[in-house]
Amino acid sequence: MHEQLFETIRDLVMCHSPSGAEQEVDRWLIDRAQTMGLDWSQDEAGNLIFCIPGHDRQAKPIAITAHKDEIGAIVKGIETDGRVQLRKLGGSFPWVYGEGAIDLLGDRMTVTGILSFGSRHVSHESPQKNLQETQPLTWERAWVETGQSIGNLAAAGIRPGTRAVISKHRKEPIRLGPSKIASYTLDNKASVAILLDLAGRLQESEPPAQDVYLVASAKEEVGALGAMFFTQQHRLAALIALEIAPIAPEYPIAMGPTPVLLAQDAYGIYDDDLNRSLQAAADRLNLDVQFAAISGFGSDGSIAMKFGHVPRAACLAFPTQNTHGYEIAHLGAIARCTDILAEFLREQT
Repeated sequence: MHEQLFETIRDLVMCHSPSGAEQEVDRWLIDRAQTMGLDWSQDEAGNLIFCIPGHDRQAKPIAITAHKDEIGAIVKGIETDGRVQLRKLGGSFPWVYGEGAIDLLGDRMTVTGILSFGSRHVSHESPQKNLQETQPLTWERAWVETGQSIGNLAAAGIRPGTRAVISKHRKEPIRLGPSKIASYTLDNKASVAILLDLAGRLQESEPPAQDVYLVASAKEEVGALGAMFFTQQHRLAALIALEIAPIAPEYPIAMGPTPVLLAQDAYGIYDDDLNRSLQAAADRLNLDVQFAAISGFGSDGSIAMKFGHVPRAACLAFPTQNTHGYEIAHLGAIARCTDILAEFLREQT
């Protein structure tokens, strides 16, 4: 089941897109939009916008966003022996990635290096001994071995500010059992796959009442910068963010095919009326939804509403294990997000 959905997510995951360096996934999305015959544009902030025209020209548009950027790291410095020092970009941690291949996305060439933490066979005289026993592993205690000279790195365009992401051969998604997908960067490439699936559904159905903007938003992991720009430029009736929902003992979120509606996150509450409308759409389809109030989390919707850019916002999500790591999600939950949104928009006609 869900083979096409899996393949779309796979293609998106394999496109590098650390925050602010999203050109590879942009090219893939533009090609897919052209193949689908979608009306698309890209704004100055890097958001890719697919517009589905509505029949009521007086109604304010609805936006549905899924951010296309991924977490990663950013080069802070380059040492004389070609070692590269990294710092986090978004909510990344070196211990999540482990030692292994990292792609440095230079201005002219991608250089693959090895994220390194030092040897294990050490005594108390070595700083690495503390990593085994007493100290957390932070970016300040990790480095990338490139095997390159400073001159070669400069020729490739590796410099402070260069983005770094998990190497492609480590990002390949896998099927976990009959119904789950496991991969880095399901946050938020799986949500972008929902946008594309929804665009196809809307093309085949009656036009919605108002224009619908399907936005693959930029730079969300570093403060929802793309969504903030987009919502400042457009007067919207509402914004619905597509996201992951973290599975943790503190939250009543269960793994499985049931999507999640957030009531609150670290940036504030979501709109109850909009949540009720989304729940009603699920009810009409005989689909369940889970509700959760979570912390340590923000979305395009909650951040845009907190700063007064939109009057109403919601966040529809799929339950995910190991968020901001090697994530695991149920393909059925991802697919049902599309079903709920299509039914919600159908009712707006």
